[in-house]
Amino acid sequence: MTNNIYEHLSWLPEAATDFSRSVSTSTTGIELRELAKFALDENQLSKLSNRLFYLRSNKFDLAPLTLVHIGLVSNTTTKLIASALIGSALRFGISLTIEQTEYNQVAQTAFSTETIFAGKSLSAILVAIDYRGLPLTPTPGNRVAADQNIRDCFAYVSSVIQSLRTNTGAQIILQNIAPPVETPFGSYEGRLPGTLSWLVAHLNSELDCLISDDTFILDVAGLASNVGLTNWHDPTLWNIGKLPFAQRYTPIYADYVCRVLASKLGKSRRCLIMDLDNTLWGGVIGDDGLNGILIGNGDPTAEAHLHVQRTALELHDRGIVLAVSSKNEDATARIPFQEHPDMLLREHHIAVFQANWSDKASNIRVIAESLSLGLESMVFLDDNPAERMQVRKELPDVAVPELPEDPALFARTLIAAGYFEAIAFSEEDHNRASYYQDNIKRVQILNQSSDMVTYLKSLEMKMICTPFDATGRARIVQLISKSNQFNLTTKRYSEVDIKNIEEDSNYFTRQIRLTDALGDNGMISVIICKKNAAAWEIDTWLMSCRVLGRRIEEAALLDMVSNAKKSGAIKLIGTYCPTARNIIVKSHYSKLGFTKISCDHISETWELDIAQYTPPELPVSLKYAI
Repeated sequence: MTNNIYEHLSWLPEAATDFSRSVSTSTTGIELRELAKFALDENQLSKLSNRLFYLRSNKFDLAPLTLVHIGLVSNTTTKLIASALIGSALRFGISLTIEQTEYNQVAQTAFSTETIFAGKSLSAILVAIDYRGLPLTPTPGNRVAADQNIRDCFAYVSSVIQSLRTNTGAQIILQNIAPPVETPFGSYEGRLPGTLSWLVAHLNSELDCLISDDTFILDVAGLASNVGLTNWHDPTLWNIGKLPFAQRYTPIYADYVCRVLASKLGKSRRCLIMDLDNTLWGGVIGDDGLNGILIGNGDPTAEAHLHVQRTALELHDRGIVLAVSSKNEDATARIPFQEHPDMLLREHHIAVFQANWSDKASNIRVIAESLSLGLESMVFLDDNPAERMQVRKELPDVAVPELPEDPALFARTLIAAGYFEAIAFSEEDHNRASYYQDNIKRVQILNQSSDMVTYLKSLEMKMICTPFDATGRARIVQLISKSNQFNLTTKRYSEVDIKNIEEDSNYFTRQIRLTDALGDNGMISVIICKKNAAAWEIDTWLMSCRVLGRRIEEAALLDMVSNAKKSGAIKLIGTYCPTARNIIVKSHYSKLGFTKISCDHISETWELDIAQYTPPELPVSLKYAI
């Protein structure tokens, strides 16, 4: 039964009975995205894929979908997988196109420059090789031969992805290896060097070493383990059509791939909003009282809710912001956090605590505004189907997992949904939750201040300006990928791109950190300028919304102008490319004294005459590190 969580994508609601008709009449990207948010089988995903192809072919406006073009190479048959990938990508707001090689053309594609990938602008290539596409040769008991076999297989995979990168410039999503079902040595199989299971396990460990700036691992081995290897592998389908796994797992496989693509684009969720009664504990605190709610060890229901809290705490410790939205009296709702001895979550773990009698959607809007996060960053966990339905209807950008009746499966369902998919983990990620919690304290200080000038001065802000470097590269790419609101052009760059820019003297770069009296805000801004003799062109300018209203953009401009002037430039040229989500920077350049010099339906161009620029008095000091 638990495997069905993955097989049926149980965190998603079931599709309506008129799903097919809705697909056939859809004409917008928003409609396709909403239709993809159901638990769809491979046939329904194929219908979505076909409809997307039709709308693209007929030049329909598919905003706000993000166009992504990838390659797919495998030793297996992937035509069914490709349509499922395209349909599933819509769930993440992605309009996906796929260049797909023929069956078992891995080496031919990788090592030749004249392939289907030639001349194509691919953002990524999915390399999907299973154990039957590798030169794995079992030699039970022969450790020397087994180690050499691992080296040979690793060298082959490494050369494949290196050649693909060199020939296409694309990033690589490398699928690791789901082990076979059959174990001739039984329980001893995995311990005996040279068995097929031993070889696969050790090869997967080596493949992890290939993770780099432009290579990511798709954990198919973990997925196959979750659903069960005997379920995953279908020997009949392999013999008939060289299908790599049982067809019923095509939707979850496609979802796994699209999670990685979405994470690369900064679409992973960053905040978990939790209901309280019958979600974090069993019972109703207002009716049952502190001693009547179920939380802790010794009772099945109490332990189930404790596991939900433990999962939330683990997410918090990896940087996911936690918030509460509960229909309760505020003081009553806080009592378990303050007094119950078995509570794992405490008030200091919660960035925003909304306990009142307002509807959940309204509370979630307040939480998003308080955190300066978009609704697309939110996940809402609630045991009540009516509350889930209301939030889905009012706030379609918020992810709302369906939950089973058994609270023992709440945590498993939340994690199985993959909302918080990570392709990297940095110190910045680890500290993110504390950044947002500190920001709430800053808002509280603001509310107590008599005026904005006094408030900003009281923060004692220091802005540290540093050129791009290897240490900050991963975080720079992460900010570029995830920043959608305060982002003038919303250009996306990979770590390879950033490394090239970092080493190119024709670019001026800035990674900006901010500290203040309440702590370290981390890296909060990224700037890239193309240096021309007379004018610098601002290619990328983005900031974390956590620091809005603190005049950081003015300080960043002062830094840019100072450096441009030293180089002999007389102008700064800025571009604003409007999107559905960066409307907050529509007036950015005008507020900073730029003059609009051109405008069309795609972008606006702004100009600042450096000679006319007057440095402002700022409540932030600039520090430089070279």
